[in-house]
This record gives sequence, structure tokens and C-alpha cells, in this order.
Amino acid sequence: MNYIQNYDPFNNPLISTLVALLPIALLLGSMSVLKLKAQMAAGLGLLAAVVISLVFYRLPAGMAVLSTVYGAAYGLLPIGWIILNILFLFQLVEQKGLFSQLQSSLIGITPDQRLQLLLVVICLGSFFEGASGFGTPVAITSVILIGLGFPKLQAAVLSLIANSTSVVYGSIGTGMLALQGVTGLSIFDLAKTGALQLIPLNLILAAWLVWTFSGFKRMLGVFPAILAVSLSYTIAQTATAVWHGPWLATIAGAIASLIALLILLRFWKPREIYQPYVQKSQVAVVDIPPHKNTAGPWLPWIILCVMVFVWGIPQVKTILDGASISIVIAGLDGAVIRTPPLSFAAQPLGAVYTFNWLSSIGTAVLLGSLLTGICIGHSWKGMLRAYWVTLRQAVGTLLTISLLIALGFIARYTGLDATLGLAFANSGVLYPFFGTVLGWLGVISTGSITASNVLFGNLQQISASQLGINPVDMAAANTSGGVAGKLISPQSITITATATSQIGNEHKILRKVLPHSLGMVCFMGLVVMIQVYLFH
Repeated sequence: MNYIQNYDPFNNPLISTLVALLPIALLLGSMSVLKLKAQMAAGLGLLAAVVISLVFYRLPAGMAVLSTVYGAAYGLLPIGWIILNILFLFQLVEQKGLFSQLQSSLIGITPDQRLQLLLVVICLGSFFEGASGFGTPVAITSVILIGLGFPKLQAAVLSLIANSTSVVYGSIGTGMLALQGVTGLSIFDLAKTGALQLIPLNLILAAWLVWTFSGFKRMLGVFPAILAVSLSYTIAQTATAVWHGPWLATIAGAIASLIALLILLRFWKPREIYQPYVQKSQVAVVDIPPHKNTAGPWLPWIILCVMVFVWGIPQVKTILDGASISIVIAGLDGAVIRTPPLSFAAQPLGAVYTFNWLSSIGTAVLLGSLLTGICIGHSWKGMLRAYWVTLRQAVGTLLTISLLIALGFIARYTGLDATLGLAFANSGVLYPFFGTVLGWLGVISTGSITASNVLFGNLQQISASQLGINPVDMAAANTSGGVAGKLISPQSITITATATSQIGNEHKILRKVLPHSLGMVCFMGLVVMIQVYLFH
């Protein structure tokens, strides 16, 4: 039995769009207004999506169950598996007091917390995003900021704002590869266009962060550093994306900005050292035998980067994928038919769950964590206890992630996502703006640039072609708008809240970061409109 998607079940586009928007509105509203915990909000959003799918879209009950279970499984592996092992690494590092040593190392570079912010969330954060993605950067950078004395809420907000332009080429270009896969457009054209769209935001992001943290006047006090970071990151990311492709663009920007800032600090210091918070370690310092800690506090992160980078090499990934197990979801695979204008012709949606236990980035993080544990003096028994502690602490987070991804999957198989997408596609001359907003909405609902590109990439291409707009511009705009959605994605907020020990305060983080997300998506929408109509 096949299910033919219907994108206007009420025969009224406005009503159909408002109903399709309900699950996401309920999800975000229950977190920000009702102040519910993330797992409760995710559960309500999923329940609303299931009810709407069954009652109004006439999705068969069996398919609703299968798509929900499929999404929940994907939430656990690969996404939940990455988060769990990152938290395990935190546990190992925290127990040995290496966060306090990392704090001292960063203070040794500069005591000014404005400059520390640039070092941590842009230079280091972008590197982690480029190498792994999937929430790794906000988890790591927020914890490091807390170790430097930043308040927990502020550390979470600043880390989320910074994790924006880097996500377009995050996880070794996974999002762009997914976009190329669903559109058939040139990966090099997509990478180049996306980089050009990001230039304005890249140039102001560092100033935006420091202004948010310290105010406009104190932001001007470190403007040479802001300029060095912004220019070096933008030039390196853009050049790499244009001449090489999407794979190393964010990593190149991160390395270039780090080198530029370190060189600048050898010849220039701010007139005023801005240190508003007492830099007090959040963990107890534990004595470690010298031979067990020769590499210092940077060792865990060096090992993590190397492992994740190796796992992301296409040739290595191909070998590791050989151990994956593919499970066809019988009753769902090929049974849901997408119809025009979502595709040029009727197209069945696949439903094959890949149990990639070895090639998953989470496995690389686990192996890196175990290697780190050995290097810093943990016993195998001690690491096993630490993993059990981590697992107990992460249960709520893993549940939330599974519920959120399940919501995204049932929206995809029902056609809720397409109803919203078509509403934006009908905006005529304003489509470049609203198409960018669609990318923002896609990341909010799925938690990932990659997933958003899979959902809406083809729609952006088709709609642009119908309106006489270059399809490459709008396909790339799906990622450019998505950078703003990453800030308030419930998945990102949940990861950040867990890493900073603020479980239950997700609504506070959302309220703080929401204005930044709205401002960022409007800014990117205008940039894309200018590009489409003036520089196409």
C-alpha cells in the first residue's frame, strides 16, 4: 500500500500551512513560554505531528509508527552516539583536572576575556565544527568558557552564536554533499556560492560576539584582534571553498584565524585588560604523575581532532562503512510517494536505516576518549565507571534528541515539511528572502544543516527554476539560512544545556539566543536577495 503525499489537505494553502507549523510552534513555545524541559517540549511537538499526520494528512498508522521509530533510531545513532562519547571525554578530562590546566594555558596567551572568547568559540569552535559537527563545538567551547570564568548561561549563548557560519562546511562538508546529492548540482558551484553568501556574516560575526559579551565600547578596544580573526577566517574559508571544495573550508578558516590572532598578540595588546569574571576553575585540580601528563591540557583535544579528522577522510570512511549494517524499513521504504512540485515526477522516499557503528564519528570520539584516558592516567576500571556515570547523566539528552529527530522524520514522510516549503516558495519576488528563511526553519525542525538540505534542497532548486532564479543560488541559500537556525535548534540547545549542567534551563538559553537567530536570518535573507537580483 502506497501513501501519496498531499501538501494541501485542507484545500486552503493558508490553513494547511498554519496546521503544518503547529508542531514546531508548540515545540519552541513550550520551551520558551511554558518553560518546559526539552524532553517534554520535544514530546509535545512529536505528539502534535503524529496527530496531525493521522487525522488531517491521512498517513496510515503503521507508517506513522515506522517513521517515528526510524527517526528515534537515527537520533541515537549516529547523533546520540556522538554526544554520549563527547560527554564521556568531558568526564575523563574533568576527573583529572585538565580543564583548569587548559584555563591556565589560555590565560597564558591572554588574560583578556574578550580575546579568550575569540580564541575559544571562533578559532577552536570552528575547528571542531569542521572536523566533526553534530553538536561537538558548542559542547566543548561552552565548557571551556566556564572553566575560564564565564557564567554558565553566557557561555552557552556565546557558543551557540559562534556556531553559525562554520556549520555550512561542518563535518568535513557533509551538509554540502547532501545538498549536491538531492539536487544534482555541481558540488563546487554550491560550495563557491555558499561561501560568497557567507562573506558579510563572516566579516561581522567576531564583532557581533564581542559586542554581545562586553558592549560596543569595549568591543572597539579589541578591534585589531576582531579584524585579524574576521579577515583571516573569511579569506581562508572562502578561498578553500572556491578553489578546493567544501571538505576543508571551515577547518582552513579556523586554523588561519588562530594563527593570525596568535601572531597579532605577539606585537599588540589591548590598552585595557577586560576581566569581568573571576577565573575560577569549575573542577578540582588532581595531582597527576608527571610522566602521565607530559602533553599538557591540550592533549585530549589534539587526540579528538586527529581521530575525527581521520574518520572523515573519504577513503577511510569507505573502508569503515564496510562494517555497516543496512536495515530496510519494510512497510515504509518506497511506500511514501513525493509528488510535484517537490520533485519533477512522482518519487518514492527510501527508508533504510544504516547501523554504521564503526564509521560513525561517535566511534572515533569513543576511541579518542579511551586513548586520552590512558594517556592522562586513568585505569580501565576507572574509565568504565566514568562511562557509566556519563550514561546516567545523558539519558535525558539522548531521549530529547531521539524525540526531535523522530519529529523531523514523521514531518518528512507525512509531507508537513513540504507544506511549509511550498508556502515559502509561493512568495514570488520575495522568494530569495523567504527561501533563506526556509533553510532556517529546516534546521530548527531537524537540528542539522545536512537534514535540512535533504528536506528542502530539491524544493529550493525547483522553485528557483520556476521563478527564473539561478537554482544554485537558492540551493546554497538553504544552508546560508540554516546557519541562523542552528542557534535555536532544540537539539543544539539541549546539547549545550547538558554540557554546561543547565538541564531544565533550556528555556533561558532559548530566550537569550532567539533575538540573535532572528536578526541573523533576516540579515542573511537580505544578503541572498542582493546576490540574486544584483550579482547573479
